[in-house]
Amino acid sequence: MKKKLLFIIPSLSSGGGERSLVNLLNQIDYSEYEVDLFLLNHQGLFMEHLPGEVKVLPLPEQYRLFSQPAHQSVFMLLAKGYYRVAFNRILYSIRHRYRDNLSIREQYNWKYLSECFPPFDDQYDAAIGFLEKTSTYMCVDKVSARKKIGWVHIDYDQMGMDASFDGLYFRKLHQIVTVSEECAAVLHKRFPEISKKVSVIHNIVSPAVIRRLADADRTDVFSRGKKEVVILSIGRLHYQKSFETAVEACKKLIDWGYDVQWNIIGEGVERAPLMELISTNNLEAHFHLLGLKSNPYPYLLQADIYVQTSRFEGKSIAIDEAKIMNKPIVVTDFSTAKDQIKNEVDGLIVEMNAEAVARGVERLINDERLRKQLSDNLSTLQLGTETEIDKLYRLLA
Repeated sequence: MKKKLLFIIPSLSSGGGERSLVNLLNQIDYSEYEVDLFLLNHQGLFMEHLPGEVKVLPLPEQYRLFSQPAHQSVFMLLAKGYYRVAFNRILYSIRHRYRDNLSIREQYNWKYLSECFPPFDDQYDAAIGFLEKTSTYMCVDKVSARKKIGWVHIDYDQMGMDASFDGLYFRKLHQIVTVSEECAAVLHKRFPEISKKVSVIHNIVSPAVIRRLADADRTDVFSRGKKEVVILSIGRLHYQKSFETAVEACKKLIDWGYDVQWNIIGEGVERAPLMELISTNNLEAHFHLLGLKSNPYPYLLQADIYVQTSRFEGKSIAIDEAKIMNKPIVVTDFSTAKDQIKNEVDGLIVEMNAEAVARGVERLINDERLRKQLSDNLSTLQLGTETEIDKLYRLLA
C-alpha cells in the first residue's frame, strides 16, 4: 500500500526553496508514494513543472476570504458567518502594520492566520512543512500524521526570527531537515535540545535535466555588443540577495572602461528601489531586471560570468546550476559560501561589497586562463544530487 505524504509550502511563485520542492517532487517514486500538496497561492512560475501525480489540495473558503483586502475581507467573512475569523482578520491587519521584520511578522501573525484553516481531513504517513515559518506551523498545528518534518532552507541566524517561537514548534517535529552542513551547525547551536532531530538533505539538482532545458532555446536570449561581457545573477529581488551591490559593482566596471551587461532573473519587493538605483547611475543600457523566467537555463548557458551577491544563503540552487553549466562564478563571502565554492578552484569568493565584487568580475574578464581553469575544474565534478531523495525515503521509513 502506498505511503501518503503531504507537502506544505506557501506558493510555487519563485525562489530556491520552491524550485527545490519541484525538483524533489519530480524525483519521487510514485509507485511507492501518494503525494498531496497544499499551497496558499495556486498561481506561480513553477506550477507548470509539477508532476501529474501530485494532487494540489483546494483552499478553504475562510482563507480565500481572509486573503482579500482588509475591509472587503472582514465584510465577506461576517456575511458568511465566520465571526471569529473576521475578528482575527482585524487583529491581523492591525498587528501587520507595526512589525518591521518580515520574519517576525509572519511568526506572530500565525495565530491570527491559523483560524482560517480547519484541520486537514486525511491522515498522513508524513507531513512536510517545506519552508520555514508558516509551512512548519501549519504542519504541526493542522495535520494528523505519523511523522512531521520541517525544512529549513536558510542560515537561521540571518533571518532575525524569534527562536523561542520556533523552538516550541521544532520540539513537536519528528525531524528537521536543512540544506547544508553549515545550516545544520547553526541549528545545532541555536536549538541544542533538538539537535538529534536535524538532518541534511541537499537540494536536488539534475545536470541532465538542466542541460536539456538549456538547449531548449537556441535563440540569442541576450542582445549583446560584439565584445560585451554578459553577467547573470538569479534570485528574488529581496534584501537577502543584495542586488544593490550588483548595481554598484556594475557602475564601477563601466567607470573602469569595461563593456558589460548585467542581467538579473527574478522578481520581488526590491524592484522599484533597484530601478531607481539603476536610473540614478545611468545604467539603463547595462543593467537589466529580466523578471521571472520559467526556463532560466538558456540565459545561464549563454552568460559569460555568474555572480551571486547575497548577504546570506542556505544553499543556493542557482550557484549549483551555474556550476553544472561550468560558468566562471563570483560569490560574496556569506556564511555558507564555502559549502558550495572552493575559492580560486571552482569560483571566486570575494568580500561583501561592490568594490570587491567588481574586482572579482574584473579578474575573470581579464584573465582568460583563470576563467578556463575554473570552468575545467567544474567540468570534472560530480554535481548531480538526485540520490539525495534516498535520504528522504529513510526519514519516511
